[in-house]
Amino acid sequence: MEYTTRGFGISGGRLTLPKGVSIPVVWSRELPSAPTSVRVFQDSLGHWYASFVVRREVAVYPCGEGGVGVDWGVSTTATASDPAFDLPYLGHRKRCAGELGKAQRKMARRYRKGRPGSRGDAEAKRQAAKLAKKAARQNVHGSRVWARRVVERHDLIAVEDFEPVFLAKSTMARKAADAAIGAAKRELIERARRAGRKVVLVRPAYTTMTCSSCFARAKRLELHERTFRCDCGYTDGRDRNAARVVLAVAERGHTSVDDVRQAGHLLRVDGLVAV
Repeated sequence: MEYTTRGFGISGGRLTLPKGVSIPVVWSRELPSAPTSVRVFQDSLGHWYASFVVRREVAVYPCGEGGVGVDWGVSTTATASDPAFDLPYLGHRKRCAGELGKAQRKMARRYRKGRPGSRGDAEAKRQAAKLAKKAARQNVHGSRVWARRVVERHDLIAVEDFEPVFLAKSTMARKAADAAIGAAKRELIERARRAGRKVVLVRPAYTTMTCSSCFARAKRLELHERTFRCDCGYTDGRDRNAARVVLAVAERGHTSVDDVRQAGHLLRVDGLVAV
């Protein structure tokens, strides 16, 4: 259910809508200016929210400190070329799993095929949905905090253009969903573009197999192999190496490892191929 209007008033802790509708409001934060319109809507759990259209000052970000590459994963949601900007796997859904399983078992006990749902059945469904939404909100909050920190410090943000759809059919499906890779990726790209940063989406093909030091392509790594080793002597974690490859590709103005020629005479800085 949704209701949008321009004719409204705010007095104390109440929102007054047309036709004499008055709603008590709990403010999440102060409005930066007088609102011009409001959208009142109800979510899937029956909670009501009011979203205001206001004018605000656009935050001007200071100049960043170079670039950062981001490689997506499951054990670590986002591995950055700089370890200080990793997004660890937080496991919010995992922590809710016990309560969620209890609510789902209650749903199963109260379900009767071919009969209208009882009040207890509706309450059990509501409790299960509430727990799932709580975990989703925690994931969104964690992604926003991390994305803001990354965007504030870097001018170039190279992101692995990874689509986690195939993980839904794998044994890692539940953990991948809990990691919320898609939500973190969308939040990072949106914040970076809004801040005027340069965003480069790099295709993931061969990023794990390519050495970030000499750019030679190594043998295929199995999933259980977590360390990358190259014949040139370079050794690092496979995800960290992939993040540095993603950044090196973006620095050279490309979107794919295949677009970058393996040239040994190029200047290298801190293990990365310089432009």
